[in-house]
Amino acid sequence: MSDHDDHHHDPGFIRKYVFSTDHKVIGLQYGFTALCFLLFGFYLMMVMRWSIAYPNEPLPVWMSWLFTEDWKAQWLSDGKLPGETYNMFGAMHGTIMVFLGVVPLGFGAFGNYVTPLQIGAPDMAFPRLNMASYWIYLIGGIMMCGSFFMESGAAKSGWTNYPPLSFFADSQYPHQFWTGQTQWLLGLVMLITSSLLGSVNFITTIINLRAKGLTWMRMPFFVWAMLVTGFLLLLSFPPLEVAGIMQVVDRMFGSSFFQPSGLYHQQIGLSDASGGGSPLLFQHLFWFLGHPEVYVLLLPAIACVAEIIPANTRRPIWGYKSMVYGVLVLGFLSFIVWAHHMYMTGMGPAVSTFFQTTTTLISIPSVILLTCLLISLWGGSIRFTPAMMWACAFLPMFGIGGLTGLPLAFNLVDLYLHDTYYVIGHFHYVVAPGILFGLFAGIHHWYPKISGRFMSKKLNHLHFWPSLILMNTLFFPMLIQGMAGFHRRWYNGGDAYLTADPDSANVFGKTVAEYIDLNIMMSWSAWLLCAAQIPFIINVLGAWKFGKKVESDNPWNACSLEWATPTPPGHGNFIEEPIAYRGSYEYGRPDMEEDFLPQWQKPAEEPTKG
Repeated sequence: MSDHDDHHHDPGFIRKYVFSTDHKVIGLQYGFTALCFLLFGFYLMMVMRWSIAYPNEPLPVWMSWLFTEDWKAQWLSDGKLPGETYNMFGAMHGTIMVFLGVVPLGFGAFGNYVTPLQIGAPDMAFPRLNMASYWIYLIGGIMMCGSFFMESGAAKSGWTNYPPLSFFADSQYPHQFWTGQTQWLLGLVMLITSSLLGSVNFITTIINLRAKGLTWMRMPFFVWAMLVTGFLLLLSFPPLEVAGIMQVVDRMFGSSFFQPSGLYHQQIGLSDASGGGSPLLFQHLFWFLGHPEVYVLLLPAIACVAEIIPANTRRPIWGYKSMVYGVLVLGFLSFIVWAHHMYMTGMGPAVSTFFQTTTTLISIPSVILLTCLLISLWGGSIRFTPAMMWACAFLPMFGIGGLTGLPLAFNLVDLYLHDTYYVIGHFHYVVAPGILFGLFAGIHHWYPKISGRFMSKKLNHLHFWPSLILMNTLFFPMLIQGMAGFHRRWYNGGDAYLTADPDSANVFGKTVAEYIDLNIMMSWSAWLLCAAQIPFIINVLGAWKFGKKVESDNPWNACSLEWATPTPPGHGNFIEEPIAYRGSYEYGRPDMEEDFLPQWQKPAEEPTKG
């Protein structure tokens, strides 16, 4: 055996598929783990919806089977969900869906798998750092979710974790390290560390490892979106990581970065913290991350849709340069709008006017992106593949999410709508039918490249149509309830405001009575929406073995470099070094017999003149 053969031995299953440094395997690890976390976060929401719709009835067996009898005895009241447990589920639902679900699925899974392929790179710039980022993410997620089994239960102070509420949470336990609130903070630090490692890796990879000929304006929009997302993570996450560490020190060592002097708690009396801290400081640090985080969630979904629409309309993406400049402006403006989440803190008119202005301005690049994608459909020879169905549904759903957020930019409106179900409806229109539809589209689009097989069209229809309908029957009534004044954290759905006396002066109770029945419709929509995901789960898992095999490395006749690899791509991705001879959206060219011209296809040689 030669020395060359010694260096190419089989690394074994564990090294190849578990502790892998291959960006494709790491992308699949991120994707599978994120989908599992999303499923768990969805389950927590379904239990919360039962408490909202039927506050006086115990949880049914099909919903409470996951809990042990000891857990039920501690955290349920006669089988019902009390306020404290509802707060626990609410805090963890938001945390899991955002930090453990959507971000890892969009940036971690799609970004890791697709980005090196689209730029013609053999792997990420730092493969071992890439592996470390996944395992740190997984450990952080296990720490957070494992806190459900601690004596204190999981965190209960909302996914925003505002002090001084979060400071007093679980303070009755002598060992603060082993409490859900502290584990939430430590898990958050792990998740942010993971994201920072990933962001450095993505930025370095895109800048340094692009294939020969792949200039900036020849890059797919997907790569631009990942580059901007990497910078958003790199610049916005450190403040919250520092805030998380500071709050851990507050809890465990008695410091007071965020704890003011003279606070009195009903159970423990006067706070013995050193005092002098500022709760508002934590809000600033949190939302300085929190608003760029919205675009960390959003840009991977838009990136997927921007690759799917040109491939299925057979025409170039409209306004490519406008989209590139738009996403760059979007990234910049996302750092100077954070305090529109803080109008209730009593900021002066000058400061609020500044943030109202920047928040209104940031809608312009968002509209540019959406408009370019919509116009790209005009005049196209549209193929309604499963991916295209999800991409087309993404556009109006994201549009509704954006339009409903515009009133919240103005403090006069936000003072009324803040902490109502209107905010929940707006945000979920962006994240659930918006972002997730884009990511579902991406799964269908790249699944043949990943597995060598197509997902089932029939199962996709069973997944798509119920999801589209139920998403709207779940979230649109929230906008109505929010404008009626329903609070986002009522664990009983407003039942406590009802009165049996028809002559009562309880005016707000009469308003609640008028709209409280929407809770039942929304809750049933949520439970049916869960059932609608079963065809998707069957499709993803079943197609891996039983799906129709692809007959070409480029089944969609697309132009970008990832379709030049074998299916599925092997170690190093490309058989020979790829060269980009043109842009990535060369569709419908009149000078070509076929309706597409791939980036990697050599230009025809012109005959030499005699």
